[in-house]
Amino acid sequence: MNHLPLIIKREYLSKVKNKSFIVMTILSPLIMIAFITVVAYLTQLNSDAVRVVSVLDESGIVKDIFENSENLTYNKLPEMSIEEAKTLVTESSGYGLLHIKDESSIKLLSKSIKFYSEDAPSLTFINTLERKLEDHLTSLNYEQLDIDIEKIESSKISIDIFQENFEGEASSKVDGYVKLVFGGAAGYLLFMFIIIYGNMIMRSVIEEKTSRIIEVIVSSVKPLQLMLGKIIGTSLAGVTQFAIWIVLGSVLLVVVSVIFDIDLNQLQTPQQAILEQSLDQSELNKKLTEGLQSLFNLPLANLIIAFILFFISGYFLYSSLYAAIGAAVDNETDTQQFMLPIIMPLILAVYIGVFTVIEDPHGTVSTVFSFIPFTSPVVMLMRIPFGVPIWQQLLSLGLLIGTFIFTVWVAAKIYRVGILMYGKKPTYKELIKWIKY
Repeated sequence: MNHLPLIIKREYLSKVKNKSFIVMTILSPLIMIAFITVVAYLTQLNSDAVRVVSVLDESGIVKDIFENSENLTYNKLPEMSIEEAKTLVTESSGYGLLHIKDESSIKLLSKSIKFYSEDAPSLTFINTLERKLEDHLTSLNYEQLDIDIEKIESSKISIDIFQENFEGEASSKVDGYVKLVFGGAAGYLLFMFIIIYGNMIMRSVIEEKTSRIIEVIVSSVKPLQLMLGKIIGTSLAGVTQFAIWIVLGSVLLVVVSVIFDIDLNQLQTPQQAILEQSLDQSELNKKLTEGLQSLFNLPLANLIIAFILFFISGYFLYSSLYAAIGAAVDNETDTQQFMLPIIMPLILAVYIGVFTVIEDPHGTVSTVFSFIPFTSPVVMLMRIPFGVPIWQQLLSLGLLIGTFIFTVWVAAKIYRVGILMYGKKPTYKELIKWIKY
């Protein structure tokens, strides 16, 4: 009799009804949203603070370029010594003092500019000052050298190489970035899913083994069915948890941003701020438009289907190994000696994906590792957005499924013997003997 559906149902219900599972399902998005909210709130407070910067321009040629903004006020100081200026800024609790010396040439002046402050200033702020000063001093230097600025500006050439394959399909650098994000997200999601829920399967097998419940279950159920039931049931519980996290997290994010009036757009890295400053509004809008166009250019149907197939096959492949390890040992401490052969291919796959697929998605290394079953789920998912022939995808998937079936057969052999073995820490040599039984 096929007991697989009953085992899947039992495993699924036992997981989703578990108190720790329920608590973590609800608590995890709450903690994450709370963390994001606190960071956004503190960032917003920081950006809302008005900074007063004093400017001591001994040269008299740059002080007029500083204009006050919503969060930044420039206080132009009269003639005084640098020590007097420092004392004045310190007593007034200003953000800092920008000192421009009076030098004989603009080049010497550019090397002598200093900013004094109590604490280290932000990277974005310093970058803003540098850009203002660079633009102004460069213009003055052109004038002194009797160089026509308008001619220089009009003579500048901007290169944006158009990319197109031999079939006439156009692409751009933005296309590459979008493909990289999608491929990286898919590969990393699979990596995390295997680590989190593979360990859950392993712990579940160990718990049932140590509680001796397994002795009753295995008397009426084949070990292969029991192992597959655990894998599928736990996987469905994991998908349920992920779905709840996404829905609950999205709702909480909107509610928190509305109630506490927090602008989540404030959450940007200094690198993002610098990039926005380096691009004018029209250029930024152009990049955003290109990004949206690149999104529509992706083979979305192929991505979705391939993601589902490689995700399921890759997860089942590693889950069967986690279940076999759980059956072979008596406690979680003993699993450490068997975890390295499982973790290393995953880490290698992520390494290949990040450092090789980015540089050359169709190179020898990327292509070879996208066919090796233990690395192909991650590497192939990262390669597909860059355009992988269907025959390569099918061949990789076929090898992955074939390896999964063989691995399940091997894992079931270990599971069948190990599930009833107690009190002894098995070695690799003993595991090979169990497979031959």
